[in-house]
Amino acid sequence: MPEIRFQIELPDGSQETCYSPSLVVKDYFVPNQEYAVDDFVARSQTALQIASDRVQAKYGMPCSLALGQIARIETLMAPYRQVPGSKIRLVQFIE
Repeated sequence: MPEIRFQIELPDGSQETCYSPSLVVKDYFVPNQEYAVDDFVARSQTALQIASDRVQAKYGMPCSLALGQIARIETLMAPYRQVPGSKIRLVQFIE
């Protein structure tokens, strides 16, 4: 199963590299595009859950790395959810 990483830029300018066990994240994000924080979180949750489900279908158990990445994104985004107009930029996919 092809895995991928994607680099994001937070509203404070810091960057984070995220992991997905599936290329499905490419269906939800576009490089160099900005997303409202809530939209970014929702897209991440959906894409990474699908990715985890694909791992489960193939290997019989969900992907703990994908589920952990969802939790990490939720934690990272928590402070920015309170700041109106905060945007997350998907910098690039790293294949």
